[in-house]
Amino acid sequence: QVSMQYNPGWNDSSVNLLHVRAVGPADTLHYVWSSIGAPAVLLVATASRSSTLRVNWTQLLSPAPAGAIWIDPPSSVVYSTAVVFTKVFEYSEAKTLEELFYPTYDLSDFAWDSVNRTLNHTALTAEFTGIPATDPSGSFSNGSLAFRVTAYEASGRDGPLPSLLHTANSSKVEFVLAGVVPRGNSSRFVLELAMVEETGVVQKLRSTRSIDDEYTPTIFEVSAGSTLSFLQWKATAYGSQTPRREDSIQCRPRGLQAANWTLPVSGIVHAYFGEGVGSTYTISAINISFGGEDGKGYQEKRYLSWSALLGFGQPPEDTFSPLVISIMAVALGTPVVMLLVGSCVVLFAQRKRYSEYEPIN
Repeated sequence: QVSMQYNPGWNDSSVNLLHVRAVGPADTLHYVWSSIGAPAVLLVATASRSSTLRVNWTQLLSPAPAGAIWIDPPSSVVYSTAVVFTKVFEYSEAKTLEELFYPTYDLSDFAWDSVNRTLNHTALTAEFTGIPATDPSGSFSNGSLAFRVTAYEASGRDGPLPSLLHTANSSKVEFVLAGVVPRGNSSRFVLELAMVEETGVVQKLRSTRSIDDEYTPTIFEVSAGSTLSFLQWKATAYGSQTPRREDSIQCRPRGLQAANWTLPVSGIVHAYFGEGVGSTYTISAINISFGGEDGKGYQEKRYLSWSALLGFGQPPEDTFSPLVISIMAVALGTPVVMLLVGSCVVLFAQRKRYSEYEPIN
């Protein structure tokens, strides 16, 4: 059973906190999304079907939010982590082949629309849409940046490309740039994100190729995470609201490394983990870049969407789909059938030929 709550216990829609609660047979999973400061999601797994989220709103919105968010009862928590979407970089290659970086878009300085306008309790979807609080270049005058959130009640596969395979223990986030004017003739964009883990939990980045290429042929799946949680995506983004394979935009991760910088202000991360972020808890950062060498992926349509799955445990793995199984059956089975039929014809012909002669006494 999955439910969504917007700003539980708070009536002001000037800030956004979305609580997704998934109750299982003997546990509860909590996803807490927020754009208070840098947009982030807090993931908490508990060993109780009745665990609940508590928020001290006055403290959360104060300069010292540590302790403002907790799970009740605290003893039910078995694991917690967070993903923070920190910055968007824009750069292009100059004639000297050096990368020219434009002023960074710090997502903690964005102004965000009310999520309540987009919240769909039936489809379990919501959207965080924002623009920079100050926009000297005017790039966002007719554009926006968004994080679209989807929760799931059961296992399945998304219809739109990249057709991510999901489980009930996961949620999807879609990063969207729409109508934003590039500041260069061949601009490429990079999304920076950080992951917060308990000390001793090792984050790894791995790339695998799916054995089933029915949905996104030749696309590699990339996942970052530990044995307890994951962030998984396919190495492609799309330049259309109704994506087709020809709309694909190259997507590449730029390493996963321990972050030695201060985590940008994220209200819910500091509210839940307290002042231990960076000491009791470790921070890993990764950059996801979009666009080919010529940077034309976004330039043509001024639309970019990238989807990722996050959740608890191990990421879902593709198996052979019915279509691929049928193709394999035809490809491998037809020669075998022809061989069997041919063998039978040869044996029958030989028996018939020998039967025309009378045995010699």
